Amino acid sequence: MRRSCFPKFRLSRVMAWLQLVLGGLVIVVSISSLFRFYAAGFFMHNEDICLHFYSVKDVYDGFDIRALSDRVGEVLNRMESLQDKLEKTVQQLEKEKDALDKTITRLEYKNFLEVEVIRPLYSAHIALRQIRLPKAEGIGNSTMKEEPLINTFVIEEIRKYITPKKNRVGKVNIYGAEKIRNTIGHACVLMKKELEEYMDYDIGSYCKDDWNLAQKLMVNGCDPLPRRRCLTRASKVYQKPFPINESLWKLPDGRNVRWSNYQCRNFECLSSKNPKRGYSKCTGCFEMDKEKPKWVANRSVPVDFLISDILAIKPGETRIGLDFGVGTGTFAARMREQNVTIVSTALNLGAPFNEMIALRGLIPLYVTLNQRLPFFDNTMDLIHTTGFMDGWLDMLLLDFILFDWDRILRPGGLLWIDRFFCNKKDLDDYMYMFLQFRYKKHKWAISPKSKDEVYLSALLEKPPRAI
Repeated sequence: MRRSCFPKFRLSRVMAWLQLVLGGLVIVVSISSLFRFYAAGFFMHNEDICLHFYSVKDVYDGFDIRALSDRVGEVLNRMESLQDKLEKTVQQLEKEKDALDKTITRLEYKNFLEVEVIRPLYSAHIALRQIRLPKAEGIGNSTMKEEPLINTFVIEEIRKYITPKKNRVGKVNIYGAEKIRNTIGHACVLMKKELEEYMDYDIGSYCKDDWNLAQKLMVNGCDPLPRRRCLTRASKVYQKPFPINESLWKLPDGRNVRWSNYQCRNFECLSSKNPKRGYSKCTGCFEMDKEKPKWVANRSVPVDFLISDILAIKPGETRIGLDFGVGTGTFAARMREQNVTIVSTALNLGAPFNEMIALRGLIPLYVTLNQRLPFFDNTMDLIHTTGFMDGWLDMLLLDFILFDWDRILRPGGLLWIDRFFCNKKDLDDYMYMFLQFRYKKHKWAISPKSKDEVYLSALLEKPPRAI
């Protein structure tokens, strides 16, 4: 009897151990599943779960769903309010129909329709048209893209301002970008990866040598950038700058520039004779012998105005100004010789333009084309622009820029459009853009640049305006 019971006892032990093992596996699988459900977002909002499992997140990446919902809700509320108002009005008319037949006039009825019916309907209609849905970009690509925050704003001017402006020529502009995004923060949403890389540093340590990343963010509309709590790198062999009486027309010491992100490693390499110098605008602007004749020597081209002629128009009135363009500060240097202080805008597009301007003893302003100028209203005596704003600009973008220039230019101040060039077919449009402010014409000249392009130079004076 004992021998017959022993195999049964062994079998029961095996079954017990097998149950324990299977139970352990169930617990492990349960914990693993729970962890995966948590990672997938099952403890988040319902819409987040849908986004994860139905791949909607990739489709609407960068698109503000909440803003879209708010805009739709806003339109529905307007329609509901209008419906309630019309129903109450109809009930009131029904109660007082006998008296109204004798008192209400056609004009009053017309005004009622315009104010209480047509305008609210038109407002709701416009609001619906302003709602922007994701749209497919590219051929054969199902990814949906739309500008973030576009549905957040109701005011049309804000929407026009933040909508990206494509280059008119359909190519990459001198920034290296296909579109210009005006700065209001939405571009930082589009460049989340780059912005996070820019802000990833150890507090109190040296910053990475990443000014080119910062400039990429700026020119694509993510500007002004956040402040950082790291120490800016500088050249280890920085030399004392030349005295002001030498620095204006002397090539600076190359040891005062960090060259790590340029093709060249010194100023001599930036010569116009070097095909691999790394920049394309203002050819020869790092060569002082080629810079010296600008704006002071007579030329045969009628669009080339001289500084002496410009200052003679309003003697003694031009004291401070802005040079908006690409260059190494030569215009500011020549104006400084005439006791006029000029701030020069600059971006380091392939070469150290900002450092060059500063080492010459002049003032560089590191701003992009998208940015509202950091000057107060009616403060500048002169705005000069050359070599930067040309026919690649979107018309609406140019309009915003010109109005900003008008804002900072004082009454009686001068706007000097210097060698602006565009296609002949676009000339009338650009002429209208410059003349729309009804500035007084002091100088106006047009000359051919090529078979299909023309130069335009103008000197215009801002008129006083009644408050």
